[in-house]
Amino acid sequence: MGELSVRELPLFPLPEVVLFPQEVLPLHIFESRYKIMLKSVLESDSMFGIIKLDPTTKRMANVGCCAQIIKHQTADDGRSNIITIGQQRFQVLEIIRSTPYFSAMVSWISDDNVDNFQNLNSLKDSVTEALSDVINLTSKLTNTKKNFPDKLPDNPMELSFWIGAHLGGPVANEQQKLLEERNTFTRLQREYEMLDHTRKQLAARTALKESFPDIKEN
Repeated sequence: MGELSVRELPLFPLPEVVLFPQEVLPLHIFESRYKIMLKSVLESDSMFGIIKLDPTTKRMANVGCCAQIIKHQTADDGRSNIITIGQQRFQVLEIIRSTPYFSAMVSWISDDNVDNFQNLNSLKDSVTEALSDVINLTSKLTNTKKNFPDKLPDNPMELSFWIGAHLGGPVANEQQKLLEERNTFTRLQREYEMLDHTRKQLAARTALKESFPDIKEN
């Protein structure tokens, strides 16, 4: 995908949605302008950009993630269900068209090469451990069985994207910043801080529950 560093890309602004590389995103296409976009995209390379839209200011973020259509199904009324997968991240250089849909000149972005692999791998292990603790403590608190994901990416950059995509709660507000971050170590470090904070909160609530078993969780 990195063969052209700058290209035109149709944009699909979505409120509160941040797509990360390698994440699957199903979409329902029903607005006429996006039906037009979908037709055009399917006739070219099946790529378009998912970009976060601020619902209050109606402003689009400056960095998004390219989505590639891997499955599509169109009903008789022209509505479509599509399944996309996140590819490379991009930065918007210039909006070149806004009707019938937004289209922009974009440049691909990637993480800086982090030279210190030892530090990166050790941080990756800490993040994985914190994630495991959060899952176990959540299971304890809610009396439900939450399993550690089977296939967690081993590559630190891919792991940092996976966590950015899958952590709910406080991380949801940070997702756009995590997507825009261009250093794997910094992204993983921020995620570790959030996981560690959550782990401490859950541990305190678990201790309280064990000491006072009759207290109901809100």
